[in-house]
Amino acid sequence: MYGWTVKMGMPSVLAVAMVFFMIPGGVLSDMRGTQGLEAQQLAQGSTHLHRRLKRGWIWKQLFVPEEDPTPRVIGQLKSDSDQGESSIKYILSGEGAGDVFEINEYTGEIRTLKKLDREEKAFYVLQAQAINRWSNEPEEPQSEFIITVQDINDNVPQFQNEPYVSSIPEMCPIGTTVAQVTATDADDPMFGNNAKLIYSILQGEPYFSVEPKTGIIVTSWQNMDREAREQYQVVVQVKDMLGLSGGYSSSTTVTVSLTDVNDNGPTFQQHLYTFAVPENAAIGTTVGRIMAEDGDTGINAKMTYSLEGELEESTFIIKTDPVTQEGVILLAKPLDFEVKRRFDMTAEAVNDHVDTRFLSLDDFTDRTTVKVIVKDEDEPPVFLSPVYEWKLPENAAVGTVVGSVSARDTDTVNNPIRYSVDKRSDTTKAFKIDPNNGTITVAKSLDRETAAWHNVTVEAKETTQNHLSSSVVVFIKVLDINDNVPRLARDYQPYICEGTQAGELIQLLSAVDPDDPVEGHHFYFSMVPEKRINPNFTIRDNQDNTAGIVARRSTFTRKDRTQYLLPVVVADSGSPALSGTSTLTISVCSCQPAGHCPTGGVEALALSMGVSLQTLLGILFCLVTLTVLSVVMVMVRRHRRKQQEGREVEVKELELPETVSQKVFYYGESGVGGVELDFCQPTVPMRPRPRRRERRMRREDVRASIRMSLRESHLIGPEDEVFRQFILDRLAEADQDPYAPPFDYLQTYAYEGSGSPTGSLSSLDSSTLESDQSVCNPRPSLARLTPWYGAREEDTLF
Repeated sequence: MYGWTVKMGMPSVLAVAMVFFMIPGGVLSDMRGTQGLEAQQLAQGSTHLHRRLKRGWIWKQLFVPEEDPTPRVIGQLKSDSDQGESSIKYILSGEGAGDVFEINEYTGEIRTLKKLDREEKAFYVLQAQAINRWSNEPEEPQSEFIITVQDINDNVPQFQNEPYVSSIPEMCPIGTTVAQVTATDADDPMFGNNAKLIYSILQGEPYFSVEPKTGIIVTSWQNMDREAREQYQVVVQVKDMLGLSGGYSSSTTVTVSLTDVNDNGPTFQQHLYTFAVPENAAIGTTVGRIMAEDGDTGINAKMTYSLEGELEESTFIIKTDPVTQEGVILLAKPLDFEVKRRFDMTAEAVNDHVDTRFLSLDDFTDRTTVKVIVKDEDEPPVFLSPVYEWKLPENAAVGTVVGSVSARDTDTVNNPIRYSVDKRSDTTKAFKIDPNNGTITVAKSLDRETAAWHNVTVEAKETTQNHLSSSVVVFIKVLDINDNVPRLARDYQPYICEGTQAGELIQLLSAVDPDDPVEGHHFYFSMVPEKRINPNFTIRDNQDNTAGIVARRSTFTRKDRTQYLLPVVVADSGSPALSGTSTLTISVCSCQPAGHCPTGGVEALALSMGVSLQTLLGILFCLVTLTVLSVVMVMVRRHRRKQQEGREVEVKELELPETVSQKVFYYGESGVGGVELDFCQPTVPMRPRPRRRERRMRREDVRASIRMSLRESHLIGPEDEVFRQFILDRLAEADQDPYAPPFDYLQTYAYEGSGSPTGSLSSLDSSTLESDQSVCNPRPSLARLTPWYGAREEDTLF
């Protein structure tokens, strides 16, 4: 019988027992099955014994303690065929093979290479194999086994979910759950007591206790008062090894806060509060503050104040300040030192939310006494009425009494008072007041149509002490009387068409009156009474404040008469009644087919002038013709003046550029298209010689001046004063020359230097009126000029 044999180290008896306990029962059953098979073969008379199949061990686990730094043998593997001849080679593979574990290939001993940590890896699964060294054939099939790392107590328990904060209501009963702390240990909970924890209180007794196994903290003190102590720090310790010596421990802090309950009532710290307030204090003035102390907080400390007394609850009110929970006493009615000088009240404070579990209803209420003293103040006069309103007819005579105002000094001194009218309220000075008794009278005539109301401010001032004053408004309404004449509503311009029939309405009239009678306006329309009836028109009163002008006949033509005058009388219904007369001009019009009379344009103008339309059009045509001719003549004269001014061209002063060389200039210039001018043509004057001939220099003088300048030209330059003066003289001469062309042209002069065999290039010296010599060849012979600017001889040949 061949098989694997394992020899284990002896770390503990328990480890050996576990190895054999983990051997599967299949091995033994397989052995019993093999024996049964051999017996059956013998019973059948078989002469050949079959060899039993080799079966190796199937190892489940080996054990090695953690944190052991010393390499050690933890077990040995050996095949049944190993006879100690070192012919068997043992090979180890799997987790940690060669790194954590190694096997002696000759003896099969398994050895650790380094210390192990169970918390990192709790077991290793490995495979073992036995190979014949000479044939390299397996002696045993590969088997798998497990090496388990044994736990030791090498980890400290740790609290989870820190920090711990909890709150419980004050006055809670004993055993009230506060919080639960939880700790964990990384050691193996299935091996010994390494991970078995127990809790205890280090700080917080006798108020709190903890369940040793669950970590639940509960109260152990009755009636804990928040007002005495609001917060507790409970320190809880946890130990492994069930608290035995040699174990590890750790601690945590649990912050326990007591929440408030309404177990305190309001309490006034004073039995009497005294305040003083001036009698002229405004309504809403804060008289004072009272405070009832309450040890509770939040909603349990909220309270309501009230005042009790005979009149005090209406003169003063009290409100609760929502921030400070103080009672604020406010003035609700005006005070008068002369009427009442002191107020005694009772103030009460009551909790808004009561809890009868802790106190009775009476304990949530407290009372105190409040005394308010009124201080005397010098007050201004007080009018007997806050406002005065009077009515007065507009025809009231000057000096008429309108009414009287009255004020008194409410102080005990009772100072005398003088009255006056504020000038800003009575700018027209229509009223005056008696300064002693306040009687107001009319000072100027009144007119309702100008001002229907007068708002007068009357001031009353004390004559002694502080001269305090007060004022009151007096409203004076001016009543209307019938003092205005009615008139027509607008400026009517009625017209009647030539084809109007008798009885037709010509114009509808209405009237206005500035007066304002109580019963309203009612106007009457009529014609001026005459000795005979108006044969042309009549007025029909419509009895609704309107009237119509009606034609009496049908024969109206513009040839007979173009206009008619009609006086209209308008009367009102006042007492006494007033009337007014207005004269209307009724024009006779040649109306359009629709009955419209033109009020603008040529036709209307002709009608107003009393002429025919044809005559008016002829006059307008003549006026337009004369206007056009006048405009044409003005334009022609202006055109001629512009042409004449164009011929008289002013020549501006010559300014020589500084950048242009002024040594040599050409007299003539090429014609248009490159054609040269013909110098053989005789000189013809362009315009008559002017009378101012005496100003023109003689040609001989000019020649002499040029020759003199030429002789000195080699000594001067363009910037020399002599040269500039020469140019200015030539410019003045050209401006006064009557033979000059009537357009701008260039006068050119040159300094040639001295000793030139070609002579002068100047036009004044090269052409003369006395000589008849032909100069048809405009090109002079070439000659060498005096070198300028330091040039060589060969560069000066022209």
